[in-house]
Amino acid sequence: MFDYIIVGGGSAGSVLAGRLSEDPAVRVALLEAGTSDSSVLIHCPAGLALMAKSGQANWGYQTTPQPGLNGRRGYQPRGRVLGGSSSINAMIYARGHASDYDGWAAAGNPGWSYADVLPYFKRAEHNERGADALHGQGGPLNVMDLRSPNPFLASFIEAGQQAGYRHNTDFNGSEQEGVGAYQVTHKNGERFSAAKAYLTPHLARPNLQVVINALTTRVVMDTEADPPRAVGVEYRGDGGRGPVQTLRLKAGGEVVLSAGAFGSPQLLMLSGVGPVQHLQEHGITPVLDLPGVGAHLHDHVDVVIVVNAPKVKDLLGLTPGGLWKAVLGIFEWRRQRSGMLTTNFAEAGGFIKSSQQEPIPDLQLHFVVGKLLDHGRKSVLGHGYSCHVCLLRPKSRGSVRLASADPQAAPLIDPAFLQEPDDTARLVRGFQVMRRLLQQSAFARHGGTESATSALVQSEPQIEQFVRNHADTIYHPVGTCRMGPGPMDVVDARLRVHGVAGLRVVDASVMPSVVGGNTNAPVVMMAEKAVDMMRADRATAPSLQEQHDDSRTRGHPHRSPQELGV
Repeated sequence: MFDYIIVGGGSAGSVLAGRLSEDPAVRVALLEAGTSDSSVLIHCPAGLALMAKSGQANWGYQTTPQPGLNGRRGYQPRGRVLGGSSSINAMIYARGHASDYDGWAAAGNPGWSYADVLPYFKRAEHNERGADALHGQGGPLNVMDLRSPNPFLASFIEAGQQAGYRHNTDFNGSEQEGVGAYQVTHKNGERFSAAKAYLTPHLARPNLQVVINALTTRVVMDTEADPPRAVGVEYRGDGGRGPVQTLRLKAGGEVVLSAGAFGSPQLLMLSGVGPVQHLQEHGITPVLDLPGVGAHLHDHVDVVIVVNAPKVKDLLGLTPGGLWKAVLGIFEWRRQRSGMLTTNFAEAGGFIKSSQQEPIPDLQLHFVVGKLLDHGRKSVLGHGYSCHVCLLRPKSRGSVRLASADPQAAPLIDPAFLQEPDDTARLVRGFQVMRRLLQQSAFARHGGTESATSALVQSEPQIEQFVRNHADTIYHPVGTCRMGPGPMDVVDARLRVHGVAGLRVVDASVMPSVVGGNTNAPVVMMAEKAVDMMRADRATAPSLQEQHDDSRTRGHPHRSPQELGV
């Protein structure tokens, strides 16, 4: 019997398990479908390039064919490892815009305004620059400036200023707009994932059990209770005892889904919670008709320009000289944890507006110190650089649905990219303003030339077709278990699933709308806040036995966990 069973050892799950197990009286189990985070490719920041090519520690999902992308299937990498996507991402620490959170609160979610969530950002953070009104020190998550930034970043920042944007040294400060270098979740020249911050330092705690290679197949429900109650989980694993089998854990307090924007709605539906007709189509007995499960999927859609710059040897590139520098970089990183292998590749960027009429930035730039194609899965010869532009607040909404009742089958992922005309128009403008920045003299003096693939497109119709032929995710899917009070919402403001007792969702799937920035830091913040809510609820909640007795007095026969098969 565990007080809390957490499904998913990613960013949110790592925070929850680490924080909740601080109380020695609380027993916590964490189930992760992937492996441990022991690979050097995870801990060495530049290792993400090799992980992208190998697919290591990655679910490697694909979308359904996207009409807005001219019928292409998009690529959806998600971490399948302790730390989740924080173990395979580009490590950028960005919170989004303050108004994003005020919008969550205004949508019927009290306690989620920027003033409410800022203390949790600060509590999570150890910013090596120091603490102030907007930043914390002493928290588990280390945040720092790049130890060995690429010298070419100065050209990007100069070009941004020439294009009319201010140099912003802190995108998480009082003003988001501008261009500059990103802070990263590194420590001592290594990736500092949510697992390294919150989970792996505490694996020896006797009240914390972490099970890897454990694919959760369903949440076990007491359907005789009113309302239905989550009382455990089933998972596929070896339990440390040999062949793979179906195993069960009992939950005396809560089951918490932290499987992400794809995994959490999939697991709810496999457990009988979701759109009832869809469940019945797959032969799943409905427990609760909750039509919003899997709805409202949206993501930051992104397009990139690649520039060939053979004369700029500071840039990363597949050339004899570049490979020799990489070999030297390996020795430097092993000895000193410094040098070129500390790069996160997307070292700089910015938050800008697609037009001056926008009240806040609606576009984000990621400037990469190398030539990047197909999410880094394709090798590109020569030296150069890339710049991405993504749409921060898309209006298009898609869905996650079951492909089958088999828990091992990937879900059907439809982000509905560029379904709304406004999304397309903004991304076309974003391409234009990004190209204008890349044509400034700070870049021109290096003699770079835009890749022929994009250089041939000039008119707006041509740019639109280029966008439709090349755009894809920048890895921030959200919204499929949306927080709110409405009939299409899945969780309340305390992240409890509507209509089911003892079940919460804590991950990016609960975001009512995607934040204007990278999503990893917000997910860590949300999990920190969830811990406080869970502790408060536990302090006032009756015991499991009292809840069963109360269910019996309401006319529902008591069923023990043994009778339920857990």
